[in-house]
Amino acid sequence: MALLEIRNVTRRFGPLTAVDDVSLAVEAGEFFTLLGPSGCGKTTLLRMIAGFDLPDAGEILLEGADMADTPPEKRPIHTVFQSYALFPHMTVAQNIAFPLRMAGNAPEQISAKVRDALALVHLEAKGQQYPHELSGGQKQRVALARSLVSRPRVLLLDEPLGALDAKLREEMQIELIDMQREVGITFVFVTHSQNEALALSSRIAVMNAGRVEQLDEPSRLYGFPRNRFVADFIGKINLFNGEIVAVDGERVRLRVAGLGEIEARGAAGLRPGTPATLALRPEQVRLAAIGAALDLPNRHPGKVRDFLYIGDVTTYVIDLQNGQRMQALLPNSSPGRAKFFEVGDAVTAAWPAEAGVVLTE
Repeated sequence: MALLEIRNVTRRFGPLTAVDDVSLAVEAGEFFTLLGPSGCGKTTLLRMIAGFDLPDAGEILLEGADMADTPPEKRPIHTVFQSYALFPHMTVAQNIAFPLRMAGNAPEQISAKVRDALALVHLEAKGQQYPHELSGGQKQRVALARSLVSRPRVLLLDEPLGALDAKLREEMQIELIDMQREVGITFVFVTHSQNEALALSSRIAVMNAGRVEQLDEPSRLYGFPRNRFVADFIGKINLFNGEIVAVDGERVRLRVAGLGEIEARGAAGLRPGTPATLALRPEQVRLAAIGAALDLPNRHPGKVRDFLYIGDVTTYVIDLQNGQRMQALLPNSSPGRAKFFEVGDAVTAAWPAEAGVVLTE
């Protein structure tokens, strides 16, 4: 039995259906993420798990028990918000101790648990300081410590890293993973950041317009998106619309306007005559100077329109001769080399048949 089950949950606000018949299960000890654009329903679903809001239909069960009649303060579930929600007039230690005091823990138990919580978030020296004396990352750690100090069954995290700068955000991602492994508590994380979700999660539910489009491990979501929305939302991707013209075992051929026929990896249920989209990740595209030997089935000449240097990689925008535009991502692995091609260079873009995913939704 799963630790947390969402069964056919729907939540409406007037004519708007924020969460539309969602069902999913979260296992004990999992780092589970709800990912999607703003307004997709992920925060509404999180609020219903916490008990701050109630579903119009469906059930939310914790260890098999329906939580409909359990108020938020009685649920073994804590929430960490983006705003931290620390008490400004309390020290760090007092903030962390607050839920223990409310639960009636003995003073000596509180002291021991607060010490352990401070050690968990590496703030042993900050216990007597006040929130206004802390950095953003330190405040976030205090909020995490306060939520973890009473060892809830589930910790809900609502965009908890959203207020941090990029470098600190990356550091906190690693700390979150380490912390979750150490305490073994189930995390349910809400974010709109695809990179964050891919880096942190054991599984991800991609939401759109109140529904779950795909629920899978990060590598499966990235490599085998179920439909066009998931492919487009998770990372950078080239999408080419066309029609399936032949299916031959593990290979399929698509006819794409301007590109002609493209070979791709086959999948069950594909039939000739069906409209389809080829989804191709930029890092799977190879670029070479015109005339260079590329022993790949899909080869198309073009010119470099632009490029974006990002340190470890460079993303090239290629205008193909037929009018299509595509992106190719090349690692900058040679010492001191920032780019391979200049704007206006004639190139061949090529990729193997196994690289693309054929989508019919």
